[in-house]
Amino acid sequence: MKTRRLGTKGPAVSAVGLGCMSMSQAYGTRNDEESKKTLQRALDLGVTFLDTADVYGEGHNESLVGEAIRGRRREVFLATKCGILFGERGRGLDGSPAHIRQACEASLKRLGTDVIDLYYLHRKDPKTPIEESVGALAALVKEGKVRHVGLSEVAPATLKRAHAVHPITAVQSEYSLWFREPEHGILAACRELGVGFVPFSPLGRGFLAGANVRRDTLAEGDMRLGLPRFQGENLDRNERLRQALAEIAAGKGLTPAQLALAWVLAQGETVVPIPGTKRVRYLEENAAAADAALTPADLAAIEAALAANPPSGERYSPDMMAWVDRG
Repeated sequence: MKTRRLGTKGPAVSAVGLGCMSMSQAYGTRNDEESKKTLQRALDLGVTFLDTADVYGEGHNESLVGEAIRGRRREVFLATKCGILFGERGRGLDGSPAHIRQACEASLKRLGTDVIDLYYLHRKDPKTPIEESVGALAALVKEGKVRHVGLSEVAPATLKRAHAVHPITAVQSEYSLWFREPEHGILAACRELGVGFVPFSPLGRGFLAGANVRRDTLAEGDMRLGLPRFQGENLDRNERLRQALAEIAAGKGLTPAQLALAWVLAQGETVVPIPGTKRVRYLEENAAAADAALTPADLAAIEAALAANPPSGERYSPDMMAWVDRG
């Protein structure tokens, strides 16, 4: 597995990481044994950048990851996140220093480790100045409980304010062939500050991976049932884009997922996608994308397909969009 740096001076990680959320929530039923095999196979392949969060499965995901990497912790660059409330405290955002400290201690315990390599604020809390949240994260670095600080789904102005308090190693945001909003600000801000950029959902929540996703094929509770891009006419329009991209992939001898990941990787050497899966076969397919190279002609063909079949629908429902920092 090739490696990349998170930012110009940041730590080296596998060029393709592994998002672990789907192992605990959002996309069908859990299968812990299968997920553990996938996590262990990831390490065998050199996919060492693992991404979880305390909210995923209300702590289940961190515990699962911790169990799977037991005895192999030194092989892992471990990222987790805090700032979204769950459980008895209900749903909401909390970026207060007290919550960050409490959440970190709980995550360390669930993960079975004494240090988190990259600790993100999962969402900016509008009630807490970003300077206070980052100050709390910086204190955890000073204490040796966290190695690097990250932010998720923040606006460029928020990143710059945060970076002035403590160096931000990475920003995590949704970014893919069918969601390119980061190109309108946060990617440039990351490059300016030397911050790494970590795209989540680089496969369009599975849609760009090649499967003909229809609502009647999704399990009850699948989060995609509530996302506008998977509904009605939006889904029909997006299916035309999927087919166009699949044709380009076939011409390159790539799977649609590999084409989508190769495109993300082509957006900069400090861009490190974290496609999610709980199955070994998809992990292996995604990992191989690190070796896929796209030519200028390939990139032009992709742009033409996007221009002819623009993505349709918002990426989130209005209540989920309310948690995204718009600056």
